[in-house]
This record gives sequence, C-alpha cells and structure tokens, in this order.
Amino acid sequence: MKKFISLALVAAMTASLAACGSSSSSTETSAAAADSAAESTESGDSSASADGEFVIGGSGPLTGGAAIYGMAVKNGGQIAVDEINAAGGINGHKVKWVFEDDEHDAEKALNAYNTLKDAGLQIMVGTVTSGPCLAVVQETADDNMFQITPSGTTQDITANPNVFRMCFSDPAQGAKSAQYIGEHELATKVGVIYDSSDPYSQGIYETFDSEAPNYGIEIVAAEAFTADSKTDFKTQIQKMKDAGAELVFLPFYYTEAALVLQQAKELNYSPVFFGCDGMDGILNLENFDTSLAEGLMLLTPFAADATDDLTVNFVNTYKEQYGDTPIQFAADAYDCLYAIKNAAEKANITPDMSVSDICDALETAMPEIIFNGLTGENIKFNSDGEPDKAPKAVVIKDGAYVLAD
Repeated sequence: MKKFISLALVAAMTASLAACGSSSSSTETSAAAADSAAESTESGDSSASADGEFVIGGSGPLTGGAAIYGMAVKNGGQIAVDEINAAGGINGHKVKWVFEDDEHDAEKALNAYNTLKDAGLQIMVGTVTSGPCLAVVQETADDNMFQITPSGTTQDITANPNVFRMCFSDPAQGAKSAQYIGEHELATKVGVIYDSSDPYSQGIYETFDSEAPNYGIEIVAAEAFTADSKTDFKTQIQKMKDAGAELVFLPFYYTEAALVLQQAKELNYSPVFFGCDGMDGILNLENFDTSLAEGLMLLTPFAADATDDLTVNFVNTYKEQYGDTPIQFAADAYDCLYAIKNAAEKANITPDMSVSDICDALETAMPEIIFNGLTGENIKFNSDGEPDKAPKAVVIKDGAYVLAD
C-alpha cells in the first residue's frame, strides 16, 4: 500500500502548487483538498475513491499484432459498465472504466498498471494476454488488489489468492480440446503444430498430448516452432500430411494460424483445423482471405450467432457502438464486470473502502456467486480462482462463427 500513499501525497502537493497562481479563494480550496488528502493518507484510506465511484480498469494490447484482443476486452468491458451504470451501478455507486495499452509486452504491462493506479484503480481486469498478465499478478498481490483476467490462460496466473480468471487455463483448454475432438469423433489421427517458445501454446499442447489417448486419439505428428521461426510452416505442414493427420490441432494465435492455413492450401492439404481461444479474431485479421478459414473449428465459450437474448443484445450493442462483431475476448470482459458486480453486491462493497479491503471481500465472495453470462450458464468459481462452465466450440461457415453443436 506504500505506493498508494505516496501517490496521494504527490497529488495533494500538486494540487496545492497549482493553486499558487490563482485567486486566494482557489488557494484556500486547494489547501483544503491537500489537507483532506493528507488526512485520508494518515487514516489508511488513500486508495478509496474520492468521488464515490468504483474505478475498475485493465490493460491489454491496443496496438501491435495482438490489438484485436485488447480492443475487444476494452470494448466489451465498456458495454458492461454502461449497462451496470444505467441500472444503478454497484451497490448504488457508478463505475468508471479505465484501460491502458500494454502492447502485449510484460514491461509495458507493469507501466500500464502503475498508470492505472495513478488513475485511482481499485479493481483490476486483465491483463489480456498471458505473458503480461504473469508480470502484473505479483504486483497486484503485493498491493493486495483484486484482479480477474478475462483471457490470460497460463496456469500460474491464479497462483495468488487475489487473482481469478474468466477463461479456461492452458491445461484446461488442452484437456477440453481433446475431450471435444474425441467425444464428437472429429478424428482419430491428429497432428499438432505448436509454439514451444510461448507458455500459452506449450501449456495447451502438453495437456492435449497427455489427454488425447483417453479419447481414442492418436497423435501421429507433433511439430514445434518458435518466435524466431513463425513465418514458414511448410515443413511442419508437410509432416502432418505425410503422417496422415485427419485433423491438425493449432494451439496458438490467429496471426500465425492464418499463415498455416495459407501454406496448407499451397501444399494441397485440407484436414480439419482446430484451435483454441487464441484463434478467435482470425476473421478480423487485415488482408486475410477468410475463405481459407472455412471449416476451421475453435474451442470457445462464445458464439456471436447464438440466439439467446443476452447474446443478441450484446452483439447488437457492440455492432452499433464499434461497427464490428464481438469475439470471445469481448464476451469474457463483459462477464468479468458482471462477476465483479455480483461479488461486490454479495459482499456489500463500497468505493470508500481501501483497495486491500475490497480485495479481501471479493476473494471471499467470488466462490459464492453463480451467474449467467455470455460465456456460459451458471458460471461459478472455485477457491483457486478458476471458472466452472461448460466448453463449447464454434466452426467458421461462410465467413462467420457458428456454434458447432
């Protein structure tokens, strides 16, 4: 909490200095504000919201190769906040949504977190991608700030008790993918291409590899690439083809997956391709021929074509406000905000509480809530911060995501 205390003192001093060139009444007002801030600091409430609203924020890539994910989380969170505020807020208090660009970079994610704290952050939603999230979780643990990531999947993210997640972890995605492929009899001979330099991809692959035999799946070829060799996949694809893989599992991000699909076509190879949540966004990739993704499947808990009222309203609002169809990351963020709302109301949390007290209360309340969201019905959390909801898959048909079953 020492960082919050020093920030409050700096803010108070800045307000006082800024008043030196103004009228005496303004100077008195600024001095009073400084005294008030000092009193708040001394009482240990420097992290409390000064204007009676909750400050909830996050970070993610708004620029760079993974910007589709960050923008989706920012926009999905904003829609949830607008709805929550229109319905009276959380325990009668409005919510302020703040979001910073971390460019999918661990060091910049730490800078973004500090910027958010400067803005009065009380509850953290994020970060969006796993590497930056791992960098931030220790900081939120040290500050005892509640954190829920919509889409950080690396298993260690939820090692600290203050951190929860809305998505499935890497091991869970690997296991659920094997289960889905096996139970739906999509293939018995499966090939895998994975990024051994990325914890997200490596973690999914390892669990998929261990679970596949339990569902009658034979992995006939497994080929890795790294961050230094992620533009030419023809060697890996040819090995899948030579091994007779009926389905190729691609547990990595859509940017590289788009290249795999293009190069597979050039090699006249057309198995079923199956990915995880990192594949979501491929249809939004600039200059990508979406016909290459026809029949592509991915494990995801959200499909924009679902007909339930919650999804229809969310998709319509998203299209109206942002001119695009939302992907899973937007839905995850939306559900994160409603999870916070449900837990905060159960624990009767108010913005004048310290960051640490808010965190403690949310930690206790989160495993006690159950709610229906965009990414699942009867969503609940275990004491380890992991979500409990049914897996779903979508398939790309005619350039759109469609529920696979």
